[in-house]
Amino acid sequence: MRNIRTAVICLVAIVSIAAGVAFGDDKNKQPRPKRKPNSAMAAIEDVPGLPRVLLIGDSISIGYTLPVREMLRGKANVHRPRTNCGPTTKGVAEIDAWLGDGKWDVIHFNWGLHDLKYLGPQGQNLADPKAADSHQQVPIDEYEANLRKLVDRLKKTGATLIWRSTTPVPEGARGRVVGDSARYNAVAKKIMDENNIAIDDQYSFALGKLKEIQLPANVHFSKDGSRELAKQAVAAIQQALAK
Repeated sequence: MRNIRTAVICLVAIVSIAAGVAFGDDKNKQPRPKRKPNSAMAAIEDVPGLPRVLLIGDSISIGYTLPVREMLRGKANVHRPRTNCGPTTKGVAEIDAWLGDGKWDVIHFNWGLHDLKYLGPQGQNLADPKAADSHQQVPIDEYEANLRKLVDRLKKTGATLIWRSTTPVPEGARGRVVGDSARYNAVAKKIMDENNIAIDDQYSFALGKLKEIQLPANVHFSKDGSRELAKQAVAAIQQALAK
């Protein structure tokens, strides 16, 4: 009887330990901290009397939004859509919401890196461009058609428009092909020239110093690199405001 009781106690102990292993982690696990909101997406309260500037673009523009705001503090109210503006297809679908009802003095805009990237057959992001079943998110002829629609819509705002050329794709970057930025930029330049829209040529600016300002094998830029792009943007915006 004593042996049976000992065996039962041991069994209960083993079950308790197993239960603790199985459930203890969940019980003691701390909730994953929420990702800090990107302050570049914060709503901006206008300073009365200052011109209103809108930055439209993908994560490259998100990277230079804060330094542009800082450099233009006291000179302009700098806004952006509270999202990554993605490819031209997203722009066509959401541009009215991004523009809203307010008056814009200057709009600095870009689409390109998301258009030229490759997707897999099921929409997998950043697919191998050499794969037989991968495709560009927005082929260049569709990109041209979409960009023309977007320029027509932006012109209706009455704002001074500045096209920011698409920055380079470096060697080793996944899901994109080196040189495609130049191809898409050539299409964009033709449209901008036809519409007398100024070009902030950040492609040429960045191309000569990618090793210093861009992350390795990545289309994104370091913090200092984004600040350099911001200086370019601010120079173009200030020139537009001076007019």
